Amino acid sequence: VQLQASGGGLVQAGASLRLTCAASGLTFANYVMGWFRQASGKEREFVAAVSWSGRTTDYADSVKGRFTISRDNAKNTVLLQMNRLKPEDTAVYYCAADRSRYETTSRYEAPYDYWGLGTLVTVSS
Repeated sequence: VQLQASGGGLVQAGASLRLTCAASGLTFANYVMGWFRQASGKEREFVAAVSWSGRTTDYADSVKGRFTISRDNAKNTVLLQMNRLKPEDTAVYYCAADRSRYETTSRYEAPYDYWGLGTLVTVSS
């Protein structure tokens, strides 16, 4: 199984970025997909998650209203559209897959079976 995150970069505060996670080696539609992030010197934290169908989503309070998670089961990809970026959004962003066909998501790391290597997002003030 591979989860390849891409789309990170250096942007100014207020800008937008779109992260993509491309999955291979798994039956993508059987998995909840999540995005987590880890800032330097801090613990990894939940950002957003989407159910296997795409109908259920969840967001951390810090990104609600600015970030949007979506998925394309035909393309085995999950997207994280990030708008109005802030310096505090600076982190390495990881995508993760949790095998579940329930119409739910998870904010906790433990249920996630697979993790990608991450992509760095840097937001300058």
